[in-house]
Amino acid sequence: MKPLIGITTSMEKDELTHSIAEAYIGAIVEAGGIPLVLPNVQDETAIKAYAQEIDGLLGTGGYDIDPMHYREEPHPKLGTVTPLRDDFELGLFKRMLEGNKPILGICRGMQMLNVAAGGTLYQDIYAQHDSPLLKHSQGSQARYASHFVEISPSSILYGIVQKDRIKTNTSHHQAVKQVPSSFSISGLATDGIIEAIESKEHSFVLGLQWHPERMLKQKDHVSKQIFTSFINACLH
Repeated sequence: MKPLIGITTSMEKDELTHSIAEAYIGAIVEAGGIPLVLPNVQDETAIKAYAQEIDGLLGTGGYDIDPMHYREEPHPKLGTVTPLRDDFELGLFKRMLEGNKPILGICRGMQMLNVAAGGTLYQDIYAQHDSPLLKHSQGSQARYASHFVEISPSSILYGIVQKDRIKTNTSHHQAVKQVPSSFSISGLATDGIIEAIESKEHSFVLGLQWHPERMLKQKDHVSKQIFTSFINACLH
């Protein structure tokens, strides 16, 4: 039987509309999973039920995460935050981690994964990072790659992509700052920005700062391998 994959949804500032890019759904279907789009409900019973029923969780991109969740005040460069989504996802990610269920976090999804596990973020990399940075919001369409990511040879990610350097797209101004002790850094941009993290204590918990679902349109082999590995992990 195909695994049931929960997919988080974005919200606008008014918190009146849930939305999701088709590319996430298509990536799960293509890899052999059954997508289940999850609304940002404020109900602990519902969150618990989702975590029990789904076989894996795909955390998607979107607006910024409220820094109060990692014990910081808002920086002037902090963008739009959606508290309802933050609260729902924090609860769901924590329950998935407690249940040792597979998680693939993409862009904001990686950042939420890091925060849920106890890590921190740069609220704005250009205002808060000390050294010169690459352009992390590319000018081309998202299906194209933009910069390199160096992959740790001892990581789960390396086992998936079988390369120590890949080229990815990029679209973000926040990024992982400190990872919790239970996680390791598995990918870095050449400017030092953390591009991939993974849990040292779970069977498959991976966060990626880029958007592999968008690169599937270019038939990118690495992106395909990432989703295939995620779905395979959800079968066990």
